[in-house]
Amino acid sequence: MVLMTYAEAAVRALAREMETDRNVVVLGEDVGRGGIFGQYKGLQQQFGAQRVIDTPISEAAIMGAGVGMALAGLRPVIEMRVVDFALCGMDEMVNQAAKNRYMFGGQGRVPIVARMPIGIWDASAAQHSQSFESWFAHLPGVVVVCPATPQDNYSMLRAALACGDPVVYMEHKTLWGRTGDVDETVEAVLGQAQTLRTGNHLTMVSWSRQVHVCAQACARLAELGIEVELIDLRSIWPWDRDAVLRSCARTGHLMVVHEAVQAAGFGAEIAATAAEQLGCKVRRLGAPRIPVGYSPVLEAQARVDADAVVAAVRAFLK
Repeated sequence: MVLMTYAEAAVRALAREMETDRNVVVLGEDVGRGGIFGQYKGLQQQFGAQRVIDTPISEAAIMGAGVGMALAGLRPVIEMRVVDFALCGMDEMVNQAAKNRYMFGGQGRVPIVARMPIGIWDASAAQHSQSFESWFAHLPGVVVVCPATPQDNYSMLRAALACGDPVVYMEHKTLWGRTGDVDETVEAVLGQAQTLRTGNHLTMVSWSRQVHVCAQACARLAELGIEVELIDLRSIWPWDRDAVLRSCARTGHLMVVHEAVQAAGFGAEIAATAAEQLGCKVRRLGAPRIPVGYSPVLEAQARVDADAVVAAVRAFLK
């Protein structure tokens, strides 16, 4: 076990894959100097500018080049800086990467890992603080991953690189400095959730940074005698239906909590599945349908904090 930050875990995972497979390359803005979050620190010095490639400021060109590289046999890691900027490269992702294997009968595959950091970025306002995981979950042909811990950012990045299909890899913008123990022998399975604490009163499902907020809320609820089973989904698509439904069958109550806007968020898919399959009681808790404000007061209105989670659970179980 080695203590690493979330960013250091990603660097180590990528370096390990680049050491063993020369087809793994990186391209994006500022990757040569380590990326804006330090998630590529030292990699260009170690592997050279031909494998860690600085690009012009054009997300469409970056994504298009990455898709072409993948079809030619490479395994590109495509850096979008933040998911908000990835919108400029959506055609290449939606109409090329996601559909190529299907439209050409499996003759070509697009084994890209598109890193698109999500979430509220402190004091960065509406164009740098969005969570679009539900957009990509809606897109046939891609895998969607949202790691919450340094261990998962290490293990799941390696699993994403081995996947063979397009992976939308969504790290949270405020988790880069978070530390945790990393065991480099641990292998992750995409689509497998992790139960972080057990309980009999309610099943709570979350992912990414919001998992840590939910963990705080669960600790406070336990002091009130409410035992919550907390599940970190980890992969948005495929998502671990079996793990969630097993828990819900026991507790009879499900609450899905996410940082993304609640309206049409991925929590609705999980809640609907549980209601249809089990008939259990369900609730969703997400952000209001507003842009994230720049000022601290307005930004706070877009957050789902531990107080909100505790209040929602108590009201739900009343």
